[in-house]
Amino acid sequence: MPFFYQSGEEIKKGDRVLLHGEPAEIEFVADSADNPDDWYVVECGGGVMIIEPKCFGSLFVSGPQDYEDLCFVSRV
Repeated sequence: MPFFYQSGEEIKKGDRVLLHGEPAEIEFVADSADNPDDWYVVECGGGVMIIEPKCFGSLFVSGPQDYEDLCFVSRV
């Protein structure tokens, strides 16, 4: 099952995003359709890992489609 931003675009590895207004990047997407045995899928039900070096470092978000502080900027 793919994940989508609130704006409707599918979340993909390498996407440039804003996380709480700070520039960030999608490091990986943990999707049950791609890898059902992945630890992030088994323990959290899937989600996305976001790299934001200024405030968070790395942040895993399960249910990113409901995370209003994650905004799509551009795709690599």
